[in-house]
Amino acid sequence: MTASEMPAAEKLVTALAQQLMSSGWRMVTVESCTGGAIGGMITDLAGSSDWYEGGWITYSNALKEQLGVPPEAIVGHGAVSEPVALAMAEQGRLRAGVDVAVAVTGVAGPAGGSAEKPVGTVWIAWAWPGGIEATLFHFEGDRNRVRNQAALQALQGLQQRL
Repeated sequence: MTASEMPAAEKLVTALAQQLMSSGWRMVTVESCTGGAIGGMITDLAGSSDWYEGGWITYSNALKEQLGVPPEAIVGHGAVSEPVALAMAEQGRLRAGVDVAVAVTGVAGPAGGSAEKPVGTVWIAWAWPGGIEATLFHFEGDRNRVRNQAALQALQGLQQRL
């Protein structure tokens, strides 16, 4: 994470903490390409255990399926897709018994991209009481840059949806 991204992450997490605590909600993360970065940003804030339950790093398709992502979603659309991101968020929320979840699946690089899903392609999904939504992003830069941008966008998107 760059020096300019650190204050942004702290600010986002602090605002998110206030929103969740004022509503009495708890959240989980379900991460693939970010590899736990979102959970790391959250737990950098002292007191995050008051509203953050924890998370899953579902890097493999097998672990995504164990979480509850339908195999046909992975086979039919690929791990980096809207149906998979939505299922990750909803299954994480349901299995943890919490109110809110954020899920990220993408191609961070440097390899793994394709013409259809180049490096930097990331789906982020958010699930909350009464709603679930996913958005496709195309981030630029090296592996660390893509992962950091995805993590920040996931937090920012959650804050906006709450």
